[in-house]
Amino acid sequence: MSTQTQYRFSFGPWNISEGGDPFGPDSRPVFPHEEKFALYRPLGFEGVQFHDDDVVPGIDGLSASQISAKASEVKAMLDNQGLTPEFVAPRLWFADETVDGGYTSNSASDRAYAWDRTKKTIDIANAIGSKAIVLWLAREGSYIREAKDAKLAYQRILETINNVLEYDKDIEIWIEPKPNEPTDQAYVPTIGHAIALSYASTDHKRVKGLIESAHAMLAGLDASDEMAFALAHDKLGSVHLNDQNGLKYDQDKNFGSANLRAAFNQVRVLEESGYDAFVGLDVKAIRTQKGSPVTDHLKNSREIFLHLVAKYRAMDKGLVQQFRDARDYEALELYIIRHLLGI
Repeated sequence: MSTQTQYRFSFGPWNISEGGDPFGPDSRPVFPHEEKFALYRPLGFEGVQFHDDDVVPGIDGLSASQISAKASEVKAMLDNQGLTPEFVAPRLWFADETVDGGYTSNSASDRAYAWDRTKKTIDIANAIGSKAIVLWLAREGSYIREAKDAKLAYQRILETINNVLEYDKDIEIWIEPKPNEPTDQAYVPTIGHAIALSYASTDHKRVKGLIESAHAMLAGLDASDEMAFALAHDKLGSVHLNDQNGLKYDQDKNFGSANLRAAFNQVRVLEESGYDAFVGLDVKAIRTQKGSPVTDHLKNSREIFLHLVAKYRAMDKGLVQQFRDARDYEALELYIIRHLLGI
């Protein structure tokens, strides 16, 4: 019998948020990023997700030595708390130079900015001891089709990936696909697109995907199938588990809170594949929740995940196989629903 996975969990400092959204201001007091590190272990988390300016605030106005010094301070904080930096992502959707995208911008100077910022991100990842950078291609897309040459845009994204692989011979790239928001139509909308870019790169073994549940749902896809596809290619760098109530804006709801069966199937796929990387929980507290810091959404999502792991492990695998062999999917569905309901 194979050893059962002991899951490790991660989240980003932004997941302890002030409750703001695109339609309204903050609804909770600010809780400083660096004070959040002390909350991870008590909540059952050991991995920290970062944007480059989570590590080094005001990164664009700092020298290389200042960036290095600040990254060293953060590494010491992580070491003191026994935390692992899971990845660092360049935040290429806030600066003026990224209004029309970074890597795919029609402006050469904007593209140069995006590449410079990416190199800084890689340097920060090395400084804090992270093995990976995440490319969430937030504004790499278009609001109207005619605004960009899409073929050229994809070539530019691939060129950037190859440049990263050349710049650092050890770093991994995890592409996080999303079909829309903030752009109307994003390039690399699904994990299939990301894996195609991986195989087209100069070192595909270092180019993987990061799948967020809600992003797959926003593309009208099943998150568990997206995970299975990446796992079949040995290219699932990490997951961001959450939930989504329909094809709306990216809600980052608690894992399993909108569709428990879909959540169960994500857990099932990870379990069956022996997935042993971090389980990221990219969830946001409900805006009406009071207090500071607000962390129950993280604790609750982790608890739901572990309950579903226990449900999968208690499932009668032999009976499931019998139903599959007989193609009795009605009986299989009833068994799954009864099992999840505990009846």
